[in-house]
Amino acid sequence: MARWLVKSEPDVFSYDDLVRAKREGWDGIRSYQARNYMREMRKGDKLVIYHTGDERRAVGTAHVLSVDATDPKVPLVKIASGKALPHPVALSDIKQSVLFIDSPLLRIGRLSVVPLTDTQYQALLSGELCTSKGSAMTKRIWMCVSLALALMPTVALAAQA
Repeated sequence: MARWLVKSEPDVFSYDDLVRAKREGWDGIRSYQARNYMREMRKGDKLVIYHTGDERRAVGTAHVLSVDATDPKVPLVKIASGKALPHPVALSDIKQSVLFIDSPLLRIGRLSVVPLTDTQYQALLSGELCTSKGSAMTKRIWMCVSLALALMPTVALAAQA
């Protein structure tokens, strides 16, 4: 079972709209890579719904009911609402987490469907990435990783000399 983060503009179709509808078709995706990811989705896959625009935060869960990829240019994924996240996770908190250092969510910001690892999915659901939930340790780890990455070219040059 795969895990995905899917983005939605809340003023067009919000997580609350999905909750009210209970089930909805997820379509209108233009990016080729995002459509490829949609074709990879399977019934039962878990989703995190992320609001774009001014909110920029993960707000709730859903799951895939079905995937119709008969038209490869317009795959239709039917999803059902899950639960609202008790602690929505802001993009600023996601950016500070080492768990997302190589994620397409950060590398390809305009991508509207993003695969998640099990660890990323659990971190978003748990709220452990939220600043209000004490992510000071995450910030310290991120600073150490950033420093190590910054020093790598210097270490590599010194080793060659």
